[in-house]
Amino acid sequence: WIWLRLKLIADVGLVGLPNAGKSTFLAAASAAKPKIADYPFTTLAPNLGVVDLSPGERFVIADIPGLIEGASEGAGLGTRFLRTAVLIHLVDATQTDVAEAWRTVRHELEAYDEELGDKTEILALNKIDALSPDMIEFQKAALEEACGPELRPVSGASGQRGRDLL
Repeated sequence: WIWLRLKLIADVGLVGLPNAGKSTFLAAASAAKPKIADYPFTTLAPNLGVVDLSPGERFVIADIPGLIEGASEGAGLGTRFLRTAVLIHLVDATQTDVAEAWRTVRHELEAYDEELGDKTEILALNKIDALSPDMIEFQKAALEEACGPELRPVSGASGQRGRDLL
């Protein structure tokens, strides 16, 4: 029942591969307290948070379980929670191939439901606090080459540029 209700009330969904920093970003953007650990794991059930940008701007954001290869065919849990109006797609900047990480999630979204490919998607290069400025630019260029210039570098852990993204 809770999962069905989530489909109806979340305005924004955080998507990405497992360990892209979705739970950390949710915790930084809202008062939600999702499980965050310093070892690889994925969220099994979505977490919700309320983002208050101003007295008149408020929305619900959901930390959607990581989308893995094969998600569109039932692998993992992430595609069960994609009934949000907007997707924030977080790509882990510390990965070796950020473009492939983006492609994997995009493929699974589009394979699961063609309408997901048309949904408003905000792309963010996350975990920039863990990289040097030169490496951030390198990863940003690689990702922009794959998906276009509408990319926002952020850090869920430090909050750097998070408010601008929201």
